[in-house]
Amino acid sequence: MAFPVQFLCRALRTVGLVLFYYVFSIGITFYNKWLMKGFHFPLFMTLVHLTIIFCLSALTRSAMQCCTGKPRVMLNWSDYVYKVAPTALATVLDIGLSNWSFLFITISLYTMTKSSAVLFILLFSLLFKLEEPNPFLIVVVLLISGGLFMFTYESTQFNLEGFIMVLLASFIGGIRWTLTQVLMQKAELGLQNPIDTMFHLQPLMFLGLFPLFLYNEGLSLCTSEKLFRVNELAPLLYSLWTLAVGGSLAFGLGFSEFLLVSRTSSLTLSIAGIFKEVSTLLLAEVFMGDRMSLVNWLGFFVCLSGISLHVGLKTYYKAKAHSVRQLPCKEGPEIELPLLHREEEEEVYDEDEEQEILH
Repeated sequence: MAFPVQFLCRALRTVGLVLFYYVFSIGITFYNKWLMKGFHFPLFMTLVHLTIIFCLSALTRSAMQCCTGKPRVMLNWSDYVYKVAPTALATVLDIGLSNWSFLFITISLYTMTKSSAVLFILLFSLLFKLEEPNPFLIVVVLLISGGLFMFTYESTQFNLEGFIMVLLASFIGGIRWTLTQVLMQKAELGLQNPIDTMFHLQPLMFLGLFPLFLYNEGLSLCTSEKLFRVNELAPLLYSLWTLAVGGSLAFGLGFSEFLLVSRTSSLTLSIAGIFKEVSTLLLAEVFMGDRMSLVNWLGFFVCLSGISLHVGLKTYYKAKAHSVRQLPCKEGPEIELPLLHREEEEEVYDEDEEQEILH
């Protein structure tokens, strides 16, 4: 009787964490699109979001340090500039171009084009030797690229400028997540905790985006009645409030992703991401008036099948590698290889980090 109850509690917890992740992930997509209808300064909005994320990360780090009594990691300038800066630059260009594209394209086209990021993540993972090459990856690439072509084929709401922006953001996103994985796997840096990673990334991201903001939006923002030329206090407070809400959603998205992965697994996050994209397209069609033909829907599901195949392959090879590390013994318990001991130590470390952030 205890097993079904425990299983039910775990299932309910997983569903709750997935829904919590959906609130921030889907919410920030629709919120940014809604905000861009009246506030045409996506790069400035991104800078405000980065500032809010940095402040909330700093507050969270202080709270964690007070609760645990352990000092938080603080990188020296050499590591900060040479090892963190490339990741920060790729991250801010990915986010900035994604927010910028909302001025031109619909949520459905944005969601579908962003799915192509898996292709670029695969490409850079192979280049950085983070993933082993196998022939099934060719099928994954063909399904995702073919689905993307079908989705954009004869689309009535297609915008080339916005499409190129999202496609470029997906390309840079492949670099971003590959560099992020390398950064967080460097034990000597001590950035395994995502809160510490966000805290160190935001200042460099701000500095990386600021010149592009000055060139593209600086003069127009200074002469806009949205902020600097307001006649009344109420519109200014409203603009600042809407920007602050978006920044809080951005911080909540990163935090909810960490909660979901730490309490379940990265596989759960990947599967949840697939259903999130379906939910986003359905909501966009109902509430935002996005129009999709039968060919567009078929293209979307072809692309999803490629992403699902990629997730399934990663799960299969991970389970296969785990089974190889455990050698069965006829007369006693399993013989554990030294590599398995290291995995167990990493799991204990991850659990300590998880408890620390959730204290």
